[in-house]
Amino acid sequence: MNSILRLSIGLAGIGGVAALGTWGTVRLIRSRRKSPEELERLRRLEVNRRGRLASGHILDLIEPDASRKLVLYRYEVAGVGYEVAQDVSALPSLASSAQGLPGRTASVKYDPRRPTNSIIACEEWVGVSVNDGDRDSGLGTRDNPGLAAPPTPST
Repeated sequence: MNSILRLSIGLAGIGGVAALGTWGTVRLIRSRRKSPEELERLRRLEVNRRGRLASGHILDLIEPDASRKLVLYRYEVAGVGYEVAQDVSALPSLASSAQGLPGRTASVKYDPRRPTNSIIACEEWVGVSVNDGDRDSGLGTRDNPGLAAPPTPST
């Protein structure tokens, strides 16, 4: 076998291995991409972790389809007003009580570097305060954030 043929076969083999490695790497990277739902969950948790509190007012509940509930709320930071909507469909305790939210006040957590990035609830915190008459609503309190209201003692 002449040396040129051997070199050609060797280069073709190296090219095939490189192509297979590239294909495998691309498949691995694509399989690790986060879904939009996971990205939103991570955003909420990050705002909860880093966020500062502001007082807000829940304006409306918007249901664009049967599976989504958007809570429209307003808050103010450093004299600038923000009006934002948060999809609360992934937060069952808040989504189930969403009909009674418009008109209520809420604590809003916002990113101090980007005040438009805010939440009124996440998996670990809920900014809608519970009134004494709403003890069983399942929403958090300022003393007990993100957890159901504690049971009232029976006498």
